[in-house]
Amino acid sequence: MTGIKTYQDALQWLYNRLPYYQNQGNRAIKKDLKNIRLFAEELGNPQEKYPVIHVGGTNGKGSVSHMLASVLMEAGFRVGLYTSPHLIDFRDRIKVNGKPIQQKVITGFVRRHGDFVEKHGLSFFEMTVGMAFHYFYKMKVDVAIVEVGLGGRLDSTNIVNPVLSIITNIDLDHTEVLGHTPEEIALEKAGIIKPGSAVVVGDVSPAIRNILERTAWERNAEISFARLVYPLPETDLPGPYQEKNIPIVQEAILKLRNRGWNIPDSVVRKGLQKVIQNTGFRGRWEVFSKNPYIILDVGHNKAAFELIVPGLKKIMSPRKFMLLSFVQGKDVAGIAEILPKDFIYLVTQAQIPRAMPKEQVAEIFHKAGLQVETLDNVKAALKSVLEILEPEDLLFVGGSTFTVSEALQCLRFRRGKIILTDPAGTP
Repeated sequence: MTGIKTYQDALQWLYNRLPYYQNQGNRAIKKDLKNIRLFAEELGNPQEKYPVIHVGGTNGKGSVSHMLASVLMEAGFRVGLYTSPHLIDFRDRIKVNGKPIQQKVITGFVRRHGDFVEKHGLSFFEMTVGMAFHYFYKMKVDVAIVEVGLGGRLDSTNIVNPVLSIITNIDLDHTEVLGHTPEEIALEKAGIIKPGSAVVVGDVSPAIRNILERTAWERNAEISFARLVYPLPETDLPGPYQEKNIPIVQEAILKLRNRGWNIPDSVVRKGLQKVIQNTGFRGRWEVFSKNPYIILDVGHNKAAFELIVPGLKKIMSPRKFMLLSFVQGKDVAGIAEILPKDFIYLVTQAQIPRAMPKEQVAEIFHKAGLQVETLDNVKAALKSVLEILEPEDLLFVGGSTFTVSEALQCLRFRRGKIILTDPAGTP
């Protein structure tokens, strides 16, 4: 493909020429797996040449994927890790043993396959999934951990035949695409359960459990449910929700052991304690500063905030601020119902077309009896709140991956002081 000379050229081509869900919503969703299967065939079906662990669910996919990657790395495996979206750098979507894919590899891949992608109208997500599968094969991984992008049944990652599928939990999210009830969403996410495979499920309701058990029985898949057993092993991943994710990882390791994988208990403990060091995972209860207390978290639905809010309430601070923005389609009214009335809320919008207008969010918050101020963008909101933050205060930044991404690109320490820079761009 001509015209692609640098890494930045390749990125611009990816972002500008291909529709993708983070910007356009359900207009970017494909109704079948025809395109990704065609692309995989063009690449030689690399996803069939190494074991795959497929991770889906509403919340916790990223944490579980990175925990598993860290444990398997400590066990001596060469681990491919595909996740989405990225926080800072596109390359963070595709890693091998914690190291992001090289810029030159991305540039070369776009050059070689761009014409095919344009000819067949592949989406941004289909392109990146194919790139990840191909890269893992070229890097000779022992196992690839592949995170579902959206749903499961029609997600582009769902052409794999995994040794293990994981469904972390199921709750209302992306209802405009997946369905308006947990049961409808469960049927979509159950699409990653493959015939004869094993599946591990996290915390779900009895009704959802019945749906998943029935699907597993129909596909002759071995299903098991993670159990919370104390004491939990320690992890370097902070956040009040990790106690729900760790048992999922433990059950997944048990299933892999049953299939002959050598993963000693000592390795599991070490892997869980070195997740950030091994994988570079960010954006989950990330403490940027303790004076003032600044926490960033990508949780973006009601189920996530039901875990985030109690954690914030435990922090003793005279004043507590939340800087939030959301994307279209989120149950902001449901989130507002559980937000504390004694917090001060700064509402803005991330720099993507699918951002929910800040005025719309503010109106919902006002109706819920919350103290709200609107600001034009994430950087402006950070500037406003940093001017009044005292060392004992708390600031939480979240509401979407894009809010956290822009904030992380703005926030810096210089000579012991927090400063703001211009964001380099959003994923």
